[in-house]
Amino acid sequence: MAVPFVLVVTIAALDIYTGRDIQLGPLLVIAPALTASLAGPRLTALAGVLAVAAQVLIAVLLGGLTTSNRVAQIIALAALSALMFFMRCVRERRDRALSRARSVAETAQRVLLRPPPRRIGPLQVAWLYMSAEDETEIGGDLFAFARAAHAATRVVIGDVRGNGLAAIGEASLVLGAFREGAHRYDTLPGLVAALGDSVSRNLEDVADTEHDAGEHFITCLVLEIHDDSLSAAEMINCGHPPPLLVHDQRVTVLYARQPLPPLGVCERTIEDDRIDPFTFEGGDMLVLYTDGVIEARSPSGAFYPLAERVASFPATNPDTLLHHIHRDLLAHVGGHLADDAALLVIERTPSHRPHLTPHPISHHRHHHLSGPPPPPGS
Repeated sequence: MAVPFVLVVTIAALDIYTGRDIQLGPLLVIAPALTASLAGPRLTALAGVLAVAAQVLIAVLLGGLTTSNRVAQIIALAALSALMFFMRCVRERRDRALSRARSVAETAQRVLLRPPPRRIGPLQVAWLYMSAEDETEIGGDLFAFARAAHAATRVVIGDVRGNGLAAIGEASLVLGAFREGAHRYDTLPGLVAALGDSVSRNLEDVADTEHDAGEHFITCLVLEIHDDSLSAAEMINCGHPPPLLVHDQRVTVLYARQPLPPLGVCERTIEDDRIDPFTFEGGDMLVLYTDGVIEARSPSGAFYPLAERVASFPATNPDTLLHHIHRDLLAHVGGHLADDAALLVIERTPSHRPHLTPHPISHHRHHHLSGPPPPPGS
C-alpha cells in the first residue's frame, strides 16, 4: 500500500533533480491508478490529491506554473485522478453487491443443501459440491442424509435436468420430500414412492418453465444403510449413475437390476423387487456422484474415468479419497466444470466390522448386483 505514495515522492524528486529538460511529472498518474487497483476509494482519492500537489510543487520549484504546458499537465492529472476515483467507487459498489449475493447464496445453500454431519450412525462422511455457474455455490445437484425410524441411515443423491440457479426449485422439492419422508416410511420403496408422488404433484409449480420449456425430471439414488452387524445396505436407483463400492482397494460398480425412471417422468407403485441389496462392511467406502462428474470432459473431449481413477487412489479415509478425486477432476477439465457436480464418500467405520460371515462380493471392476449387464449408455 505504501508503493504508490513512495512513487509520488520519487517521481517528484527525480523531476525536480533533472530540471526543465526532462519532464517526469506526467508519470505521477501511476500513483492513483495503482492505488485504485489495491485499495478503496479514500486512499485512491488521497493518492490523486498527493499526485496533483506534487505536480504543482514541481511547477513552482522549476518555474512556469502559469505556462500552458504546466497548466495542461496539472488539469490532465487532476481529471485522470478523478476518473480513477470514480471507477474505484463503481467497483466498490459492485464488490458490496457481489458480497451480498454470495452471502445470500451461502445462506440458501445451508437451508436447502444442509451440510451433512461428519459422522452419522456408523458412517463417516465427506462431501463436495461444485456449481457450474460463476459466483454461485448451489445448483441442480442435491444430496441429504437422515436417520430412519429404525436403526438405519438413509441417503439420497440426485440431479435435476439442467444446472445452476434455475434448477434450485426442483432440487429443494426433492430434498424437502426426502427429509419429511425419511423418518415416516418404514420401507425404502415407500420412501421412493413418496418422493415420486411429491415431484409429480409439485414439479410444475417450482420448475423454471419460462426459460426452459423442455421436459423436467430428477434422477436420484436412494440408499438405506443398516447399523446392524450384518453390514446390510439397500438401494433404489431412479435413472441415476450407479455408485462405486471400494472394498479392499478394489472398485465395484453397483448397477441396479431394474432401475426406475427418473422422478417426475411418470407415477408408479414401487414393488419390493426393485430394491437392490448389497454388502457394505466395516472399512468399505461408497462413492456417490452426479453425472457432472463422469460427463466432465477434458480439453480433448474425453470423459472423466471416475471408476478407474478411484481404483488408483489410496482410499485411507473419505476426506483423502475426496481430495484426490477433486484435484484430479479439476486437472482433467482444465480448472472449470461445465455442469453442476456433487460427490459423496461414505465409509462404514471399521469399529462396526461385522462379527458374522458377510455375503461375498465379487471383486470384478464392473459388477452387477444380478442380471445381465445393462446396454451401452444405460
